Amino acid sequence: MNELRALEPDFWRAPSAHNTQPWTLTYADTEAVIGWDQDRCLPTSDPTGRDLRLSLGAFVECCLIVCASAGLRVAFRPDPGPGRVGVLYGAAQPYQTPFTTDDVRRRGTNRGGYHPGRLPGDVVERLRGHDPHGQAEVRRLACRDLADLLHAADLHQWDDPAVTGELRAWLRLTPRHPRYPLDGLTHKTLALSGAETVGLRAALAAYPALRRLGLPRLLAGAARGLLDYDGDVLVLVGPVEEPVEEQVELGRVLMRQWLALTALGYTTHPLSQIIDCAATRERLAAKLGVADPETLLHVARVGRPLAPAPRSSRLTG
Repeated sequence: MNELRALEPDFWRAPSAHNTQPWTLTYADTEAVIGWDQDRCLPTSDPTGRDLRLSLGAFVECCLIVCASAGLRVAFRPDPGPGRVGVLYGAAQPYQTPFTTDDVRRRGTNRGGYHPGRLPGDVVERLRGHDPHGQAEVRRLACRDLADLLHAADLHQWDDPAVTGELRAWLRLTPRHPRYPLDGLTHKTLALSGAETVGLRAALAAYPALRRLGLPRLLAGAARGLLDYDGDVLVLVGPVEEPVEEQVELGRVLMRQWLALTALGYTTHPLSQIIDCAATRERLAAKLGVADPETLLHVARVGRPLAPAPRSSRLTG
């Protein structure tokens, strides 16, 4: 297990909503239990635990890839229970994967501008190749087709004091914040200019007083043009009536797809607020012809970024 401890900085490069890094790794003699820290969950923004389970699945996949890249024979066994999803244990062979630790390190989220241009038609097919059991479906939409939905979802998010308060708790809008190098969303990873950072800090400080005066509309309007270009949004659709525990496995699929996109020179920007809001989730399902809106698991714009994004903070390493 000491060999795994040495690899933790790369395990922790897995993605998570608001960069909360909710996973835990508890070592025993011959295995390591993967669980989560309740204090790093988002009960208001993610009441069903969808994002939590996807993040834990992505963490599992990162662990297996990094171990295989280091030549360690490690496998994962689902073993759900209170505060846990499964265990890493010694296996007869290393995990079989086309990805390496370098791929894990290169992957990241980019919230800045993207070059215009649609994805080649074969990209989605290549992503499906990283879901060998056909557990989920990848759908593609033009960015502009979702612009109104994103604005409505942003407006809903900023108009909800509980959701805004939870987001604010994970914002790190100044290097003086005590947790700036550890977790959360910094002004740099949010691709905010200096003036935008100052404005957002002031707006959130006065949020209780300004909310009724139209502040949510102003904040939502700041991102109005995010999807106003010729680009793509990918939506991951899960199977109907699948147990929620299976979303951990779908998080592993999603991680492999992100790594495949990274290898092709693309990056992603999650737009989870569209499916966090019931009204926009239902409108997106109707647009896709999906009968059950609850099967929409992940939404992200995908493309080639205009500039590299700064690396997000991590608790380990």
